[in-house]
Amino acid sequence: MTADVDDDELWTPSEERRTASGLHRFMTQVADRSGIPVGDYQALWDWSVQPGSGFWPSVAEFGNVVAEGDWSPERAPDHSGFTGAGWFPGIRLNYAEQALRGDDTRGPALIQVSEDRPDVEVSWAELRSRVASFATQLRDWGIGPGDRVAGYLPSITETVVALLGSAAVGAVWTCCAPDYGADAVVDRFSQVQPRVLVAADGYRFAGRDIDCTATLRQLAQRLPSVEQVIVVPRMHGAVDLDVPVPVTPWAAIIEVRAELTCARLPFDHPLWILYSSGTSGPPKGIVHSQGGIVVEHLKWLALHADVRAGDRFFWFSSTAWVVWNASVAALMVGATVVLYDGSPNRPRADRLWEIVASTAATQFGTSAGYLTASRQSGLAPGSEFDLGELRSVLYSGSVLPVDGWRWVYSHVKSDLWLDAPCGGTDVGTSFVGGNPLSPVRAGEIQCRLLGARVESWDDDGQHAVDRVGELVVTAPMPSMPIRFWNDPDGSRFHDAYFNVFPGVWRHGDWITITSRGTALVHGRSDSTINRHGVRIGSAASMPHSTGSRKSPTAW
Repeated sequence: MTADVDDDELWTPSEERRTASGLHRFMTQVADRSGIPVGDYQALWDWSVQPGSGFWPSVAEFGNVVAEGDWSPERAPDHSGFTGAGWFPGIRLNYAEQALRGDDTRGPALIQVSEDRPDVEVSWAELRSRVASFATQLRDWGIGPGDRVAGYLPSITETVVALLGSAAVGAVWTCCAPDYGADAVVDRFSQVQPRVLVAADGYRFAGRDIDCTATLRQLAQRLPSVEQVIVVPRMHGAVDLDVPVPVTPWAAIIEVRAELTCARLPFDHPLWILYSSGTSGPPKGIVHSQGGIVVEHLKWLALHADVRAGDRFFWFSSTAWVVWNASVAALMVGATVVLYDGSPNRPRADRLWEIVASTAATQFGTSAGYLTASRQSGLAPGSEFDLGELRSVLYSGSVLPVDGWRWVYSHVKSDLWLDAPCGGTDVGTSFVGGNPLSPVRAGEIQCRLLGARVESWDDDGQHAVDRVGELVVTAPMPSMPIRFWNDPDGSRFHDAYFNVFPGVWRHGDWITITSRGTALVHGRSDSTINRHGVRIGSAASMPHSTGSRKSPTAW
């Protein structure tokens, strides 16, 4: 997000970097069919938001999406609204299949960093093996398409395996971070009625061991839909929960080797359920589709964030936030995902910068609050650490003052792309953000993202250029929610986005679209709360948490 600007260019990509970017390669690929000159981003955006332009199938082609069927028509005849339902009815695919194709010659699939344990690398072959074992166990328990699998887990490799294993069989993943209290978790999971609960017995944060076994016991007792519990040991060698359902240790599942089989599912088959805050009633379950997330996250990561095969992508986030899910999607482009389970400022304020250096991260995602705290603490990460591999810093969640932008270039790295994506849990992505072809100006977001027809509307519903207006989206996107869970008539979904401008998605932010195609986001236009510098979309804000962690940023 951004509020104040400075017209000076802080960074301009070199010609070598521009032509090596995924966005440049994509523009070259679609030049003939689109008629757009390579390098003209505004013309590409105009083409991408036209219904039936072929933009989304082109993204799938660029990302080598494994699918069966026909990419035409774009929408089923009975689906034309602002949801993720009904897209590409002739296509069948699987999210996990896209995420597990990486090559071990380019580096590991996962790097796990913790407060109290040595770093752990998981190869692509081992990740595929663990996902296969997890998926096979789910099938043996009769878990299949549409069943829910819930995680109560920190940012660890087991969480990635459980997400991908659930997706592989067509089950619907949902997760709460272990700093949520039992009541907050039950408020969410009781709505979706998971059949399997995967939970850590504890975690370590800021030098303290936090035992979760009592909460885990409550969850197993208070969620009558749960038929199986899987325990991931983080504190204890073995756990006696004394609950009325079978409890299986993680190792007993993963040590059984199996063949990886990913069910090919309809494009709009549900992938996961994320949650709103619950500040105005029970938390809303936001359901995203497998196909919608595949093409949207490929677009964002490969084209806008310029994440490439062999890169190391690190965005510090809790598993409760959509940013964590989007980080896992970096596997789809063959990048290594860096996970961190711990405090961002223990034992020192520069802990995250230390991880960037030690893991040779190429992209580092964080919050405006962390960048501001780094500046105010007098840190100079570029002098203190080897950041030679770091190509970009991404931040989101709240406003970064112009001084913060300048600090990044003076104290982190001068040849660095600072990217400020802004969107929401609601759509699982950003509406505005960066592109690797354009210069960076302090406080200014580089562009509206491809495929997102974002406008700034005045009170009369007219698009206003160079003036503050409501952030609206005037055409559907595949990653929009299929629906809200337990919202059979769609009334809660309608009230969340369409009660101001009928038939147009109002997101709840003030935005300016400039005459040069850039954007400024000024803050909320509705009453969504902002705590710890975190800003979430209109249907998703800060969750109730009884744990000790500070909440990380989300889009």
